[in-house]
Amino acid sequence: MLRMQKILYRLAVGALVLVLLVMTAGSIVRMTGSGMGCPDWPRCFGYYIPPTSVEALTWQPNRSFSKGNIIIQDEKLLVANVDFISSDTLNPSNWEPYTKHEYAHFNPLHTWIEFLNRLVGVLAGIPALVLLVLSVFYFRRDWHIFALALAGIFLLGFAAWLGKLVVDGNLVPHSITYHMYSAIALVLVYVAMIVKLSPVDHTFTPMRNNRIVLIGAISIFLLLIQIGLGTGVREQIDTISQSGINDRSLWVQGLDMLFKVHRTFSLLVMAGLGLFAWLIIHTQTISTWPRLILAFVLLEVLAGVGLAYLDVPATLQPVHLILAALNFAVATYVLLYYIRYTGISASKYIKASVPPAI
Repeated sequence: MLRMQKILYRLAVGALVLVLLVMTAGSIVRMTGSGMGCPDWPRCFGYYIPPTSVEALTWQPNRSFSKGNIIIQDEKLLVANVDFISSDTLNPSNWEPYTKHEYAHFNPLHTWIEFLNRLVGVLAGIPALVLLVLSVFYFRRDWHIFALALAGIFLLGFAAWLGKLVVDGNLVPHSITYHMYSAIALVLVYVAMIVKLSPVDHTFTPMRNNRIVLIGAISIFLLLIQIGLGTGVREQIDTISQSGINDRSLWVQGLDMLFKVHRTFSLLVMAGLGLFAWLIIHTQTISTWPRLILAFVLLEVLAGVGLAYLDVPATLQPVHLILAALNFAVATYVLLYYIRYTGISASKYIKASVPPAI
């Protein structure tokens, strides 16, 4: 590969890894109930580095406060509207109520889990931004890379905006689902970029089997539906747990028909991805990656069974989600690489291989 192509390829791989880490961190946030660990956005209680003790969020005399700092007073959030040093008594004119929601609790563990989630999200923006800048110099060779890099920046901004809505709305259920799909779209962008920048050996170029492409596309689409169904089930679990039911053995019983649809639909997804992987293996175009699809499908099913029959253990929740994301990434990579690998028809290859007549 050319030097610039190698750099862009490595940046795309790094961006994809960080997006998957963001999804993992987000699932850990959900698992631990840390979504409101930082009640404001983009800062956390008005600080760039969040507090570690409740004393930092408690009004104290003769203390310096900066504009935007938040305290908890009478189970409500107050925001400093100016920079000042407090006197012996709390001056109401220096504060204004936080009106976006009424969540006014501090748990240092939840706060730092949410903060680290946001930090990983910021780190994911670094390779994305560098990709966009460098893709400008690669534009004449392949403008698709610039378009994908631009889409990545847009989706990162969109995901950040959705994250703000999630916090401002105190974890509005549907906004969480949209947040998930924005991350899935980012995975698609960087997988497509990796495939475009990957070297392809056309020494042997088989004919494309359109049936395999169709089966792969349908299977991935079914997986996307399944991810949405799973997110809906997860939202129901959150609602049940927040209603005061702490006995996890009762959580699955409280789910409605959506859980049964999600459970049954997994059979379709498993069959589709399994068939797609099996067909790709027999084309001998890609070897290791389709086997990973089979492994991820099996592990995801086992994680789902564990969630359903082991009273929704907390540790399996992020595992179930990240396996779905990994399966989407690998299946999409296999499909797009297969399409690219078989992009030159046999007739064109033969024509290009025949030496010109003398």
